[in-house]
Amino acid sequence: MTQIFHDAPADRNFRAKWFTGRLVIYGALILWAFICLFPIYWTLSTSFKAAADVMKGSMIPWVDFAPKWLGWKSLGLSPETLMQDSTVRDEFLRRFWNSTIIAGTSSVLATALGSMAAYGLSRFSYKFLWMKNQDISFFFLSQLILPPVVLALPFLVLYKELDLLDNHVGLIAIYTLSVLPIVIWIMKDQFESIPTELEEAAMVDGLSIWGAFLTIILPIALPGMVAALILSLVLTWNEYFFAALLTSTHANTLPVMVASQTGSQGISWWSMAALSFAAILPLIIIGVALERFIIKGMAAGAVK
Repeated sequence: MTQIFHDAPADRNFRAKWFTGRLVIYGALILWAFICLFPIYWTLSTSFKAAADVMKGSMIPWVDFAPKWLGWKSLGLSPETLMQDSTVRDEFLRRFWNSTIIAGTSSVLATALGSMAAYGLSRFSYKFLWMKNQDISFFFLSQLILPPVVLALPFLVLYKELDLLDNHVGLIAIYTLSVLPIVIWIMKDQFESIPTELEEAAMVDGLSIWGAFLTIILPIALPGMVAALILSLVLTWNEYFFAALLTSTHANTLPVMVASQTGSQGISWWSMAALSFAAILPLIIIGVALERFIIKGMAAGAVK
């Protein structure tokens, strides 16, 4: 009986510590979620504000300000203008389609090429001059250190000679090259976490190295590939510098249109907010739809 009385306080202390720990963890997670989601909320709420509400910094609709369709109306996407002709809406849809083609194609190409390069670096030994596998891998990553503005003049001259200015193919090529190092490093870590015995067993059964890669290794590495694809898609979708430098009329993307929401009267914050939210909405949907692949890729060591 005495032992029971002695154990009761200890059990209560354990439960109190467990509850406090859980409260701190969930409180920190809620705070971090608020910090991450607040810019999206601010962008969406600003698209429904009038000029005075934007300047006052009103935050809560129907409390601090009366929501209006001002930002969406300027894009031709409000309920009253959706069925009417709108040159701004047509321009938005054209830019949206350009961004979809360019970002989607370059991300798929970078993921495919980067996965094959990463597989080779993780399974075979290479030597180019003094560089071995680790040096080659670092060389790929070092390309991210170079500021894009340094490449502005060389690419401008090269693309003019190749007739790739204001062209989808030109942006797809440069976007693929820009995210390729990231994909290689992500997928190299992914492939190194997969035992080589799986390929050896497959080749003993008669498969070639390509057959083992496509049928055995690739399905296992799929979550990492999806994580690399989403990261590439986000980077290429939001890229502004080369899109503004190398395009003018036909291949302009959404970031260029967002940055153009300025004029002699100042910045049209409501229009910029509506356009920005419409631009990031596809990425939000893709991220939510492919969340399980992202988590699996991170848990497998694909993203560090």
